[in-house]
Amino acid sequence: MISPANVQLIGQEVAIVWNDGRESFLPFSRLRAASPSAETQGERDIFGQQHGGHGPRNFEGVSVTGWEQVGNYALRFDFSDGHRTGLYTYDYLQKLGSQT
Repeated sequence: MISPANVQLIGQEVAIVWNDGRESFLPFSRLRAASPSAETQGERDIFGQQHGGHGPRNFEGVSVTGWEQVGNYALRFDFSDGHRTGLYTYDYLQKLGSQT
């Protein structure tokens, strides 16, 4: 399983070195906009109705102030706007990193 070997906050990006040697550089604003949290993405009820979620927004000026590993599958980031509920799975972070 691919997992982070090193995570650093460098400038305005989160830099991740994966245990297979690949690297991902994720700008803070893009990482915040892509939060997988229900607050950002919304959630569906049992009937498939979407509730919540604010859709695409500009998070320029928002920074990552900290992070922590969650189990063996995700990272959770603390953002300067107070957001901290999204769990970014390793697969999701790799996907986001390949889009830059």
